[in-house]
Amino acid sequence: MIERNMDLEPDGSCAKQRRPCSVQQIEEVKCLIKTCPIWVSGIVSFTSIVQQGTFTVSQAEIMDRHLGEKFQIPASSIIVISMITIALWLPFYDRILVPALRKVTKREGGITLLQRIGIGNVISALSMLVAGLVERERRAAAISHPQAAPMSVFWLAPQLVLMGLCDAFVSIGQIEFFNKEFPDSMKSLGNALFYCSYAGASYVSALVTSVVHKVTGTSHHPDWLTNDLNAGKLDYFYFVLAGMGALNLIYFLPVAHRYRYKVTAAQLPEDKIIPLSSE
Repeated sequence: MIERNMDLEPDGSCAKQRRPCSVQQIEEVKCLIKTCPIWVSGIVSFTSIVQQGTFTVSQAEIMDRHLGEKFQIPASSIIVISMITIALWLPFYDRILVPALRKVTKREGGITLLQRIGIGNVISALSMLVAGLVERERRAAAISHPQAAPMSVFWLAPQLVLMGLCDAFVSIGQIEFFNKEFPDSMKSLGNALFYCSYAGASYVSALVTSVVHKVTGTSHHPDWLTNDLNAGKLDYFYFVLAGMGALNLIYFLPVAHRYRYKVTAAQLPEDKIIPLSSE
């Protein structure tokens, strides 16, 4: 540590004790700062997944949930479509798609981790766009034909499939990204950041919902998210989330383009590896 004149007393003694940081501590802070922009993009992407347990269930409650003549699907169980999508997609991705992509891109994972996260960001915005279009059709049919049977709950399947794909791309992409980019001493922090993304998405969703409640409601008409979905404008809310997803993608692209992956010793050319001293 270099001592400057301002760090010394008149008698030449040190004015205040400073403990220098180790190289490992500096590298850990640099890694955290470098990956934070990627982590922030995941928060907005996960907002579409958060909607599965809120307004998607509310839609299912007023739709035709009959599967056959006697069995009726519980409204909250409709989100199992996303889980089934993840269960089917992951084996297909790992066993079929990655080997095929590996032959083209010459990369071990087929595509980079940031490309995987970016695809998830695109699907996140697309899922909210599809959700808005489906809700618009459902609401129009319910208002124009109030005596007719409600739309089938399986109209919600496309958006739930897209939410499942978004989860598969962004969640697993972020987990692998943090585990590979963080040093061994920070693996647990990387996993914690991933779960913080979900927590942050819940807060963002709650904040947007509160703002929509306060801004869109007047004395003459209810707000977009009123309990009576046929009287509200839930599709507009979904379109707002889709717009947020599009802005998030615009933010993510330059951040991912500037990012430089951590280089390990195994990736260095032999002439760049410095041998350890035997002393």
